[in-house]
Amino acid sequence: MTRILLVEDEDPKLKHIESRLRAEMPSAAIAVSRSVNSAIAQLEEEIPDLIVLDMSLPTFDITQVEGGGRPQGFGGVEVLRFLVFNDIETKVIVITGYEAFPKGDGQVNLTDLEQELGEEFPNLITSVLRFNSAYDVWKVELDEALASIDFGTRE
Repeated sequence: MTRILLVEDEDPKLKHIESRLRAEMPSAAIAVSRSVNSAIAQLEEEIPDLIVLDMSLPTFDITQVEGGGRPQGFGGVEVLRFLVFNDIETKVIVITGYEAFPKGDGQVNLTDLEQELGEEFPNLITSVLRFNSAYDVWKVELDEALASIDFGTRE
């Protein structure tokens, strides 16, 4: 059985992505983490075959009593660095709702982000795509990314 870790903090986006993953891989086991720390805790317990990772994540899970800590525009990078530091090999699909990210005095657009992540994490990154619930392009791109991954005995 394919194991997927979906790391996403926004409920509507999480539901859309999880629904798409279940449609494409109905027998996959999908675990959900909603922050950098909960993703790392999950990875310390079990290494998934695939991580579907948001880039902008809170430090901690947001609850009624916890605000999530410091918001991290590149929280997903912290998860990726944890994988590298711990020699964890798995495939990662980055899905972000943003077209660009603030960096220093400028911005990093999605194309530049994909290039930077590919250079820093060449053995992890499968693809980087933009989520937009108003269009189906992200679904097609996610389906293509999933099809490009060899899960062994895929559903």
